[in-house]
Amino acid sequence: MRIGELSCRTGVPTRLLRYYEEQRLLDPERTGNGYRSYPESAVAQVRQIRGLLDSGLTTGMIRAVLPYLSGPGHLVPSPESVPAETAALLQEHIDRIQARIDCLARNRDRLTAYLAAVRPDDRRRA
Repeated sequence: MRIGELSCRTGVPTRLLRYYEEQRLLDPERTGNGYRSYPESAVAQVRQIRGLLDSGLTTGMIRAVLPYLSGPGHLVPSPESVPAETAALLQEHIDRIQARIDCLARNRDRLTAYLAAVRPDDRRRA
């Protein structure tokens, strides 16, 4: 498929798809006239890239871990074949995510308590 169709199917603008290629996250083939040609699997790959970006990974981190993922949540190689540097990057990111989760949970609890205090008859809870 060409870049426009991939863009339509994933909701990712063509400009970003070109950026992903520049960052070596996508590797389309080129047709004789120079157009990019993406396999059907590129749809899932772009969605996976978006999910990783949405979770806060940088394109560099994604480039490091993408070869180890065959799809969301599926590790391809055995765990012992993951380089120590990649594992360290992932652990640092997991730690940052957990810190954000903890902060969000504290803020949620405080806001819930505040709302309960100012609206004691409101039975809705977030």
